[in-house]
Amino acid sequence: MLEQLKRLAKDWFLIGMILCVVLASLAPQIGRAGGLIHADQLADYGIFIIFFLHGIGLSTESLIKGIARWRLHVLVQAFTFIVFPLLWVGLNFALGRFLPNDLMLGFFYLAALPSTISSSVAMTSMARGNVPAAIFNATLSTLLGIFLTPLLVSLLVGSQGGSLSLGEAMLNIARLLMLPFIIGQLLRPLWGKWFARYKKYTNLIDRGVILLLVFSTFSDSVTDGLWSKHGFGLIAYTIVGAAIFLFVVLRLTKWAAQRAGFDAEDEITAVFCGSKKTMASGVPMAKLLFGTHPALGVIVLPIMFYHQLQLFVCSILAQRYAKRAD
Repeated sequence: MLEQLKRLAKDWFLIGMILCVVLASLAPQIGRAGGLIHADQLADYGIFIIFFLHGIGLSTESLIKGIARWRLHVLVQAFTFIVFPLLWVGLNFALGRFLPNDLMLGFFYLAALPSTISSSVAMTSMARGNVPAAIFNATLSTLLGIFLTPLLVSLLVGSQGGSLSLGEAMLNIARLLMLPFIIGQLLRPLWGKWFARYKKYTNLIDRGVILLLVFSTFSDSVTDGLWSKHGFGLIAYTIVGAAIFLFVVLRLTKWAAQRAGFDAEDEITAVFCGSKKTMASGVPMAKLLFGTHPALGVIVLPIMFYHQLQLFVCSILAQRYAKRAD
């Protein structure tokens, strides 16, 4: 665990997110909508670039290899889009009256998000699991999330008396997420190998755009009174809620995989793909779904903390799985 803590301390992306939140808190006029750097306008271009890189980096061949394990795929997608929202219902019933409404909306948004591709596959590989099935599940989850995440969020917002233009949100998502992803896939036969050689630099671009979105999001929320309304107790609530989600779903995915009779490799895939949530898609999609919502900074807090927590805990689990006897 000490090794994991040292690695987390050296994670420049985590440090970058913290600095973005601090800078947004101290000088929100720089990154807010219409501010000094016009981050709200840059965000659209950044989101397009992120999903173009996702599209051109996805290996269709690896995706096809993992398609046969349909029972595993059903279990993973059920956890991602059904069990997670049901867990939120329990969390809301137990703690909803004690927590800010905007934070509970953020936890539901976390529950409605798809899985993440990169860390799901990396953790499955580290643990000696079924990597082709992990690639298939993580990619399928991302594609389903483009449609299911807005639908789930609109159902909750509508049930609470709010309004979310599902048609407009879907149009924005198709334009800024689906279109560049498809373009990337179409150009993969021509440019895929070239992009693979420079994957290190494309990953920097991907994470740099996410940091810009975090900075812009928090600048808008700080301008609206994020800290004056909620205080730093909000951070503690978010960490506890994210930990509850992660530890419950890790136990449930392992239990469900064993009850289904999966071998060790498929169990690993179920645990790591069924418990993950994407920040790479989550932050851009939040900007598209919630627009200029004054509490957008609160809404994305759960996914920011869950992302780091899942990396830390799952890397420890992956190492334990990797040491098992064949």
